[in-house]
Amino acid sequence: MRMVVTGAAGSLGTRVIEELLERVPADGVVAVVPSGRHGAVFAARGVRLAVADHDVPESLVGVFRPGDRVLLVPGDGPAADRAAQHRPVVEAADAAGVALLAYVSVPGALRARAADVHRRTEGLVLASGLPYTLLRTNWCTELYTGRLPLVLHLGAVTQAAGDGRIASASRADYAAAAATVLTGVGGGHENRTYELGGDTAWSLSEYAAEISRRAGREIPYRAVSYDAYLDSLTSAGLPGPAAELVAGVDASIARGELSGVNGQLSRLIGRPTTPMPWSVAEAMRGLAGAG
Repeated sequence: MRMVVTGAAGSLGTRVIEELLERVPADGVVAVVPSGRHGAVFAARGVRLAVADHDVPESLVGVFRPGDRVLLVPGDGPAADRAAQHRPVVEAADAAGVALLAYVSVPGALRARAADVHRRTEGLVLASGLPYTLLRTNWCTELYTGRLPLVLHLGAVTQAAGDGRIASASRADYAAAAATVLTGVGGGHENRTYELGGDTAWSLSEYAAEISRRAGREIPYRAVSYDAYLDSLTSAGLPGPAAELVAGVDASIARGELSGVNGQLSRLIGRPTTPMPWSVAEAMRGLAGAG
């Protein structure tokens, strides 16, 4: 049985490969990458490489084999194109007769336009008739801590999420869940949908307070309107459709669509999820080290 990870060169895919290497022999892991250069680090550790591109369906021929357990990590192209990118992967997995097709999706409660591509891909996965697992992951805390340099430069967290709360977790948490499903630990993952998020939901006010504590100076959260946030994003050079997606997610947070806490992720990985304050501390240490 092989475990195949598409999008293995990306942030989440790389983490999943690392998790798998802690659990199974390297020659049982296949990393699907856009070029050998992207997979060189994996290959040096004995991971098998499959060079393929979501946008080139013929490159997927032979990537999957009967009995494989596959993780489809969303592509990084324009949101409107991703479902089209994912279709050839699902079709190739179906043609090969894989044993499991797992897909990294978004929370079922998310109503932002950013969720549309994931809903369409979920439909493709279900329509294939393959054994499936839908991993509906809440936001990665790194999506926020990755912007810490800008926040510290501007001296404020400025977003349009109101008092909404976010049940985020770290990429390492989500990668551990994906590896658990691929390796079949615990059993019973076939034809299941998991709503995965952190053990504790937090607000941007709490996030700003944690940054302030670590930085030793006041970093307030400035809640702005959707329109004001959208204008600031486009003024900063973000294309209109992308700006609408980003602002739309904040509107979803304000409506409480990312606040759900159910414990599924911590049960799946067998440990508590990574708390937001810990992620902030790690990011701040990284910035100090880089300085």
